Order: sequence, then C-alpha cells, then structure tokens
Amino acid sequence: MNIQIFSMLRSTVFLLALLTCLTLSHLAYSQKNAKKRNSLRISNYRGSIKSFANKRYFAFGGGINALNYFGDLAPSSKWASTDIKFTRPGISLFLDYKYAPRVTFRMALEMGTITGDDFVSADPADELAKYRYIRNIQFRNRVYELSLQAKIDLLTNRGTYISRPVFNPYIFGGIGVFYHNPKALAPDTDQLGNSIPEAGSWVALQPLGTEGQYSDAYDVKPYSRVQISVPVGLGFSYKLGNNLDFSFEIGYRILFTDYIDDVSQDFVDLGIFDNPLARALSDRSQEIIAIKSGEQRDFENVILPNTSEYTYTSPYDGNTYTVFAGYGDGRNGSIRGNSGDNDLYFVTSLKITYIFGGTFQNAKFR
Repeated sequence: MNIQIFSMLRSTVFLLALLTCLTLSHLAYSQKNAKKRNSLRISNYRGSIKSFANKRYFAFGGGINALNYFGDLAPSSKWASTDIKFTRPGISLFLDYKYAPRVTFRMALEMGTITGDDFVSADPADELAKYRYIRNIQFRNRVYELSLQAKIDLLTNRGTYISRPVFNPYIFGGIGVFYHNPKALAPDTDQLGNSIPEAGSWVALQPLGTEGQYSDAYDVKPYSRVQISVPVGLGFSYKLGNNLDFSFEIGYRILFTDYIDDVSQDFVDLGIFDNPLARALSDRSQEIIAIKSGEQRDFENVILPNTSEYTYTSPYDGNTYTVFAGYGDGRNGSIRGNSGDNDLYFVTSLKITYIFGGTFQNAKFR
C-alpha cells in the first residue's frame, strides 16, 4: 500500500514538474512573440498623421522629360492638339518629403524646350489650317520652372518606407513659377528690303513687341517672361529596392499667359515699327522660304488663288506695304492669334527617386 502511494506521489510530482516546464516554456515563447507583435504594431501603426511623424522621410531624385506644346501654333484648335514631331527633351530635379501615409510634398526644378512651326503643323490643303500656313510663324522657347507640389498616393502606407507598396498609382498638383523667353529665327530682310544683321540667328521676341506692345498706336501691354503655372497630372511609382523607386508621370501645365509662343492677338500696322527685325518677325506671311527647313513655301496652289494681296500706305511712317489681306495691315479682322485661350504644355517624365531613410526606430523593451 505504501509502495503504491509512493509510486503515485512520484508520478504526480513528475507530471507537475513536466507541466511546470511546459507552462514556463509557453510563457517564455508567448512573451517573445508579444515583443515581436508590439514591434511590428509600432512600425505599422494605423493611427493618425501625428502618429506617422516618426516614419517621415526625405527623398531626392531626377528624371528625363518629353515636352509638347499646345497653343496658337498647334495643328488644330482642339484641346490638347499637339504636333508629336515637335516633342523636345527636358530634365528635372526634385526633393520629396513624405509627410503622411498617402501624402508627399515635392519641390521640383524642371527645364525643357517647347517649339512650334506653322509651316510644319498647318496642312495647306485643309481649309481650317490654311490661315495658319499663310501666317508662317515659328518659335522656340526654353522654360525653367520651380514648383511646389503635393503627391497623393492611391495606396496607403502607414508603416515605414521599407513597407511601402511595390506599385502605387498617384495624382499630383501644385503651383509654380517659370521663366520663359520665346525666340524665332530671323530672316534676311524685312518687308521694305532692309537687311537684318541678326539674320539666321535665334532672337528673343518679347523685347520686339511683335503685336504692338511698345507702340502708342495699340493698347497692348508687354507680357512678362516670369509667369505662374499650375502643374497637375498622374503617374505611378514602382519599388526597385528599399531605398529606390522608379516612376512614370504624365502631366500638363495650366498657364495664365497666351504668349508662350509670342502669339495672341492681332496683326498690327507694319509702319509702327522702327526696328526692321521687329517688323520682319511681326508678319512672316510673305516669306518665300520656310526659315527652319529651307524649303519652298506653297504660294502657287494655296495662297495666291485664295488670298488677295493688299497694298496700303501706313499713316505712322508713310511707307507703302504690300501684304496678304488680313495679314500685317492692322485692319479689323487681321487676327494673328486667339487671345481667348491661354497656352499650355505637356510634360511626360521618367524619374528615379532615392529615399534617404526615415527617423523611425525599433521599439525598445526592458
């Protein structure tokens, strides 16, 4: 009997010891997992923007751009009509600040060229485009823009930058200031046969006042070469590594000027110009050769049968000018551009972003 009791007691002690060991082991394992879960919860906490503060980070990047212009020299008056042949390159540099799970603020510097040419974009066989073909204006404009933008991600990331989505579409918008300086190639002579020393060179158009900006005869104010822009668009980012992103963007710049191509209002009386260069670049309709390509312009089949010449004596300088009716004479209906719509341009970008890293730290436990 005593032996049986002793045996039972020994078995009970063994079982209690085994249960104690299992319990202690389970508690240790549970505590270890709890630490991991707490650390993971801290790094992925789904709280307010304030709780995201220790996960904010800076990033720096750059990209290559393709610029396209829409304005008075576009192939048609339809919105977003552009001539793909005039796509020109540009570059961009930017600094990002990840402020909230979906929100990134960006300061960007963009540089690029836009250009247009009536001779290339206007189809002389198209009745709606014939006017622009006769007008024969061309320009080039290098644009430098500094902007502040907000980028809104479609997919949220409340964790650290390391846990950001691999693929994330976004939209962006902001405000910027840009400097532009439209230029054109100067011809050999003006309408009076005066030689132009700048012939064959790119010359700045704004100081010339090609639409009468510096003449008392017309109430047209000079335009500023520093303007406001509103960049808006959409894109997507792709995670290449913990600190590296690739992104593709399509955006456009809403502008508050119609003079990015130096064309907006009406032709003016050529007699108001004292400068032969300004006179020549105000009305290019009678140039025989297209200035950029050196090709012969289509006068025989397009212009002469449909557009009569008009001769007038200017009351401003007393000289006689022969122009196509509605071009260069300053009469009513001699429309040079469409002042009712501002210009804009498109920017397509490929960007690489390097993330400096955040200020977050792993949770510490006593």
